[in-house]
Amino acid sequence: MAELKTKATAQSVADFLAQITDTVKQNDCKAICTLMEEVTGQKAKMWGSAIIGVGDYLYKYDNGRTNDWFMMGFSPRKQNISLYILGCKAEEKSAILADLGKHKTGKGCLYINKLSDINVDALKKLCEESYNNLKQG
Repeated sequence: MAELKTKATAQSVADFLAQITDTVKQNDCKAICTLMEEVTGQKAKMWGSAIIGVGDYLYKYDNGRTNDWFMMGFSPRKQNISLYILGCKAEEKSAILADLGKHKTGKGCLYINKLSDINVDALKKLCEESYNNLKQG
């Protein structure tokens, strides 16, 4: 079976964030990083070259295989900020997303353009629900 390419690295999160040239996106990413660190009580790490992950999680596949992963994370992409908040149950997630504001969803991802487009309290609640669900297993 192929090995997962995205792994935790020693790259500095602060250095990575400092390279973002759009100051609004840079400040938004710093705020998202702080929010996720507060929710998990853990420091953010780089995963691969462009993903910031927070919290350690052992992801278990249906076939029994496991991989080290992060509990939640994000990546500043050219068009938007991709948020990886996977641990919410469907009913919890849909209720919170209804209050979130301007966003798009994809398979396992939430996309926002900037924090001013969304309800940050709803984002925090989404992170908290996800974290609590993942901690429970």
